[in-house]
Amino acid sequence: MDLEILPVRRGGAAENMALDFLLLQRYPRPAVPRFRHYDWRGPAFTFGYAQKIAWVRGALPPGEPVDLCRRPTGGGIVDHRDDWTYSLVIPRGHSLEEERATQSYRAVHECLAAALRAQGVPAVTQQAEAPPAPGEAVAASGVCFQRAERYDVVHERSGEKIAGGAQKRNKRGLLFQGSLWRPATGAALDWDRLHDDLAAHLAAALQCPAVATPWPELDWEEVSGLTEQYASPEWIESR
Repeated sequence: MDLEILPVRRGGAAENMALDFLLLQRYPRPAVPRFRHYDWRGPAFTFGYAQKIAWVRGALPPGEPVDLCRRPTGGGIVDHRDDWTYSLVIPRGHSLEEERATQSYRAVHECLAAALRAQGVPAVTQQAEAPPAPGEAVAASGVCFQRAERYDVVHERSGEKIAGGAQKRNKRGLLFQGSLWRPATGAALDWDRLHDDLAAHLAAALQCPAVATPWPELDWEEVSGLTEQYASPEWIESR
């Protein structure tokens, strides 16, 4: 078994979310873990599956058009305008997939923190949820990068949140969607190296080699259909 490292793709918010979900649901080699880093065509925000759209719209930056999509995973609002985004699928039955959500979250973020430390960023995982600042309890609970939760990646000295993630688990396995806020690292990073180092640490955690793999032969009519669904008001405004 390998950790399959997929090529980088650039997409809109709905397309990126659709591809992540289909990598969980329709991957042609369902028994192997798969990892990808991806980019965004323009300014984009995503938000958690269970969040209320009225609250989300009120938390977005005013006066700036953005590409907005509800994620298939949980979590809060994520600003993708200056982040580094990735996803990992761990198949059903793998030992890490069978762990509790807090432990799979911790394991992935410990890999990311180790990859950051390799480039001199003093990154660690938050061992307890950071207390909210006065008056920020409600907002911080729904907006990523405002406050670190347990096992988020944080800057060891400043305590600033560097990376968070969200998960979805079903009969196919575990989908982990992660986002690193570039300015919070406080360093000029080699992002290609970060990609490779993170893949190597994930492979070690999953106990399998990392192997560069061509993009899978998905049903592109299904990709197009799900992208349209994720871009629709019915999906975005479903709550």
